Amino acid sequence: MRVAVIGSGGREHAIVKKLHESPSVEGIVAIPGNYAMRDIATVVSRVGITDFEEIAGICIDENVEWVIVGPEAPLSEGLADYLEDEHGIKVFGPRKLEAQLESSKAFSKDLMAKYDIPTAKYETFEDYEAAAAYVKHEGAPIVIKKDGLAAGKGVVVAMNPDTALDALHEMLVENSGQVVIEEYLDGEEFSLMVLVNEEFVYPFEVMAQDHKRAFDNDDGPNTGGMGAYAPVTHISEDVRMEAVRKIVEPTAGAMVEEGLSYFGVMYLGAIVTGDGVKVIEFNARFGDPEAQVLMSLLESDLGEVLENMYNKKPFTLEWHPGFVAGVMLASKGYPGEYEKGISVRIPEDLSAKCFVSGLSQDASEAVITSGGRVLLASGHGETIKDAVDAAYDCVDQIEYETDTLFYRKDIGFRAMK
Repeated sequence: MRVAVIGSGGREHAIVKKLHESPSVEGIVAIPGNYAMRDIATVVSRVGITDFEEIAGICIDENVEWVIVGPEAPLSEGLADYLEDEHGIKVFGPRKLEAQLESSKAFSKDLMAKYDIPTAKYETFEDYEAAAAYVKHEGAPIVIKKDGLAAGKGVVVAMNPDTALDALHEMLVENSGQVVIEEYLDGEEFSLMVLVNEEFVYPFEVMAQDHKRAFDNDDGPNTGGMGAYAPVTHISEDVRMEAVRKIVEPTAGAMVEEGLSYFGVMYLGAIVTGDGVKVIEFNARFGDPEAQVLMSLLESDLGEVLENMYNKKPFTLEWHPGFVAGVMLASKGYPGEYEKGISVRIPEDLSAKCFVSGLSQDASEAVITSGGRVLLASGHGETIKDAVDAAYDCVDQIEYETDTLFYRKDIGFRAMK
């Protein structure tokens, strides 16, 4: 089969690499892709991720049978609907209505409330004064979430009322829209990727753990993710199965009950609380950087997995032994303002361990930064410590000007307590 991957970041780089290793896949097209994918895929950089007609034309010209959509934006705008309905191209990624599980936090929370799926207590607001009154009544800590897509950065965990009110002012006064205000849940978080075709679900046997905050010790603002590792062995299999029974299967069933046909990845961001496992958030695509570590561990043919999911045919995923850890290098200033065009050199023998998120090439083909999160340096090992050490060894060999990039130095700390 020939497969097109939509997106240009590290998650898509990992998916392209996995497809390249898959015997069932004959060719890969990356739209728009990035320079690091050129050796293993046809990269069409001139097309944006929401240029639906252009994407369809390329898929037809390249005889693409499957499209895997990496980022959330084209899913929320209906790329799957367009390719399937207008051109009969199979898409691994939910249609627009189903993608609301991520694109609308209010939709997601209302669905969970209706079907008694465990999550934080919440209220939804459009009016600043009403939202502020609710915060003052509830107190802090409290969580403020911007409804809609925010690239993983639309969440403020406010440890005091003033921080919460500032977030509400920014989200409702300086900008328009809705917010969801949630109770603060205390516990350890984990990420579980689930393949879904309506009621047919396949939860990954391997959990991952992301590091959302910008700085060590979970300090600083939320980001799109500063590193990840898998598997998460200090959280028990019983917890994973509880999440499957009480959250994953009921949510897939709720979507069917609501007349929706979800097909793609359902990303469960969960937290282990004193009252059991609860939902922090759902996403409608693979996590980033979780995809990079999970695809590195996955041994199965990803092309075959797509076909099995499409046909609701039972299968078992195979995983490489050991652990994979990934450390994200980010532009100084991220997730706020940052400079682009910084020179970065990745030694050739490390290219297989690096997943490019925000790098491009200039006119002279020199590699320069072009985004906030720059690249994920990964490492594999028999133990989590071995994997983390290998990832930081990879970081140490990447060359860039001092103080232009930064990274967390405590990836995997929860697993090594």
